[in-house]
Amino acid sequence: MEIKTEDYSVGYESATATVNFQGLLRLPGIPDYEPIIQLLNDVIEQEPPKIIMNLQELKFLNSSGMSALSRFVIGVRKKKTIQLVVKGSQGISWQNKSLDNWQRLMPALTLEWE
Repeated sequence: MEIKTEDYSVGYESATATVNFQGLLRLPGIPDYEPIIQLLNDVIEQEPPKIIMNLQELKFLNSSGMSALSRFVIGVRKKKTIQLVVKGSQGISWQNKSLDNWQRLMPALTLEWE
């Protein structure tokens, strides 16, 4: 599964249960994130034991995108059988400021920094 535009790509590798984000995600509102939300919900429905969300190449994420990804974190938390690992880059300022908040939403979430 992959969503690709000139500005960003979001792809899922089922062999490793990894969702890779790249580029600049700055869509105008939550409805515009619906294809990405659907991809993420499809991943949750497969119920892998562990999901890796790789954000190391996601240079920008606006507030609508943050809301969409926060909903994904909550969706994984509700399953209780899925471990969530978020890979971030300390060199990207929005990640330093925001990714810790997801641990408040899901204390079992593992953050790995590049």
